[in-house]
Amino acid sequence: MYIIPAIDIIDGKCVRLTQGDYAQKKVYNENPLEVAKEFEAAGLKHLHLVDLDGAKSGHIVNHKVLESIAKNTSLIVDFGGGVKTDEDIQLAFNSGAAQITGGSIAVKNPQIFESWIKKHGDKIILGADVKDEKIATNGWLEDSGIDLWNFLSDYVAKGIKYTVCTDISKDGALQGTATELYKKMILKFPALNVIASGGVTTLQDLHDLQNAGCYGAIVGKAIYEQRIQLKDLNIFA
Repeated sequence: MYIIPAIDIIDGKCVRLTQGDYAQKKVYNENPLEVAKEFEAAGLKHLHLVDLDGAKSGHIVNHKVLESIAKNTSLIVDFGGGVKTDEDIQLAFNSGAAQITGGSIAVKNPQIFESWIKKHGDKIILGADVKDEKIATNGWLEDSGIDLWNFLSDYVAKGIKYTVCTDISKDGALQGTATELYKKMILKFPALNVIASGGVTTLQDLHDLQNAGCYGAIVGKAIYEQRIQLKDLNIFA
C-alpha cells in the first residue's frame, strides 16, 4: 500500500481543515515546498496536493505551488482542487502534476470528465468525497444527493481505474478511518484502485487499511500533529 502524504493549500500556505470546514483552518507551514522536501527526505514517493482556494473558487489558483514542488522534488504529485476545464487540466499537467484528481467536475460535468478519462487514462483519479454514502462537491460545501455506489459504478464502466475516497465525517477529526466503507468498495469494485482518505490517526489505522486491500492511504493531519512519525512510514514502502 502506498502512503500518500497530503498538502492542502490556502493562500500559498500549507493548512489543514477539519471536516472540510474552511472556518476550521490551521496553518502548519508558510512554505509547502519545505514540507514536501521533508516527505521526500523520509523516503515517501507520492504527494496528494490540494488547491483549497481552487476548490472554492472553481478554477486553479495555486499552480505555482505545484510547479515549485514538481521542479524541486522527485515526488509523484496528484493534484486536485479547481480543475474544471481543459485549460485547467493542461495547466496542472504543465505545472508538473503526474495525476489529476477530479471530484466536483465528475459530478457536475460528467461529459468533460469522461473525455479526460479517454484522453489521459490512468492519469485521472476520481475524487469521491462522501457523507452518509452521498457525494459532496465544491470543497464539500454542497451535497449533490448522488448515491456513492451508483457514482462509482458509472465511472468504473467508463474506465476509471483510481479513486480517492474521503469520508468527510472522518476527515481531520483524528478519530480513525472509514475502513468498513473501503472494504465494501473493494468488494464491489475489485478492479478499482481505492485510495483511502480521511481520519488516519495511528499506524494501526494504516495497517487496517492495508489489510482491507486499499491501494493507497492519504495521511495529513496525523503527520502534522505528530501522531504518526515520518520515519515510521517506511514499513509500508
